[in-house]
Amino acid sequence: LGIEVLDAHTGQSRPPQSLSGGETFLASLALALGLAEVVTARAGGMRLDTLFIDEGFGSLDADTLELAMRTLDELRAGGRTVGVISHVEAMKEQLPAQLLVEATPRGPSIIRQDVVSHAS
Repeated sequence: LGIEVLDAHTGQSRPPQSLSGGETFLASLALALGLAEVVTARAGGMRLDTLFIDEGFGSLDADTLELAMRTLDELRAGGRTVGVISHVEAMKEQLPAQLLVEATPRGPSIIRQDVVSHAS
């Protein structure tokens, strides 16, 4: 797959290998969302309503993390279910519902549901 990235800052194309960790994460997220739209269009309008994102958030600076979280919030507001798998502490404050997986010393992990209320 030959992909080039248009750098909005410089206006120049560059190879994907030149992207930072955060840029790679955002490009991957954009490709996943674009692919979901292509699948919807090709499947006669059958929409992919659930999206899981596994990590990558730790490579983002604070501003880019906020942009990613806003994008995910917009997807949820549009009716999609978005699952995020992450160890980033700053995200815990922003995710309204969480499944927490805790390792135990003697056996299977414990899974706990946590609902976070956000004061306005």
